[in-house]
Amino acid sequence: MAKTLFELNPDLDRAALANRFAQSGRVQIRDVLTREAAEEIQAILMQATPWGMAVRAGDSPDTPPRGFSNAEIAAPGGADQVNRMANAAAQASARGDYGFRYAQFSLVEAVQKGWNPGGPHELLLEHLNAPAMMDLVREVTGFDDLASADGQATMFAPQHYLGRHSDSHVAEGWKVAYVLNFAREDWHPDWGGYLLFLDEDGDVVEGFRPRFNALNMFAVPQSHLVSFVPPFAPPGRLAITGWFRDR
Repeated sequence: MAKTLFELNPDLDRAALANRFAQSGRVQIRDVLTREAAEEIQAILMQATPWGMAVRAGDSPDTPPRGFSNAEIAAPGGADQVNRMANAAAQASARGDYGFRYAQFSLVEAVQKGWNPGGPHELLLEHLNAPAMMDLVREVTGFDDLASADGQATMFAPQHYLGRHSDSHVAEGWKVAYVLNFAREDWHPDWGGYLLFLDEDGDVVEGFRPRFNALNMFAVPQSHLVSFVPPFAPPGRLAITGWFRDR
């Protein structure tokens, strides 16, 4: 596994990608990894990830985000608790407040809490922080001070979404947000899950379709959302997401 995991595509036009990022503060790098590496990571996400759930119902300090592990959801009453939170998130979003609901598995917590020592998720976080990956990100973004990456595996299934927000956690070292996509290759536009960027009037100024083996990066803060995945969409909007930090 370790031989191909996160093997970068050697044919990337890094100068062109850097120019694109410099113009708009965001870029999508298609075919960022070799085909074999991307398929390997997609298999880990599809077959070896014990999915939990991330939910938020409102943008006040009294309504912080809540993460449920796979074990918590499986415990007696766990699924009911998640559903109550999801309903509260939908009500908050209906009011125009910040809300979200999506499946997740924290790579950082997996390492910190020793969920599966030496397992594939620890390797994913290790490779995100490896010199080859960090050098690519620094070169494309022009941010030479980037020091590390955090990450979580995410899956947007039917009725999942991420409401409009801006990632304004500069004090925590967040500098570049990323979405490393491993969506199924036949992902249809009608299935939602788009990463959308908004201007001050709420108009969409750019959108990225979920694509297999594509790395989206954008400077923060920047207004964005992940569009609602409708009930008829199949599962498969898989990604690793997080932030590249300067501390």
